[in-house]
Amino acid sequence: MTRTISLFAVAAIGVAMAAPAWAATDAECQDMWKKADTNGDGVLSDKESIRYVALMRVGDRTIATEGKITQAEFMDSCKADIYAPRKADEGAPLKGANSFTEGQAKDRAIGHGGVDAVAGLKKDDDGIWRGTGTQAGKSVEIAVDYKGNVVTKAQQ
Repeated sequence: MTRTISLFAVAAIGVAMAAPAWAATDAECQDMWKKADTNGDGVLSDKESIRYVALMRVGDRTIATEGKITQAEFMDSCKADIYAPRKADEGAPLKGANSFTEGQAKDRAIGHGGVDAVAGLKKDDDGIWRGTGTQAGKSVEIAVDYKGNVVTKAQQ
């Protein structure tokens, strides 16, 4: 009996640890949708969709029409925490064997780093993708490490 209780306790801890740290509610997802669909046409496209399409690719989500996201697709991804904010690990960017392609690193910079106009990405000897872009209208240096951490630094 004690062994059975212990197994249930371990299983419960495992489930709790696997649960997402940030689960968006319907109301939060609806609010995100309203802010994202700036022209109010019911579909995210062009500039509206760039960040969200990048995050959907990072999260291995399927988009029916490349570059366009319907409200249903957006809501499904939102509830699955695809758009959840990510904080870079302490000490990032971290050295390590980086298996991301240039496109995957760019998606992470756009999605998690909030960077536009990503350019010149090159993987350095430490396995860190480095390049440039703009963030809040300012030029920034970008670093994407093997864990997907995105670090930006204003250019001087």
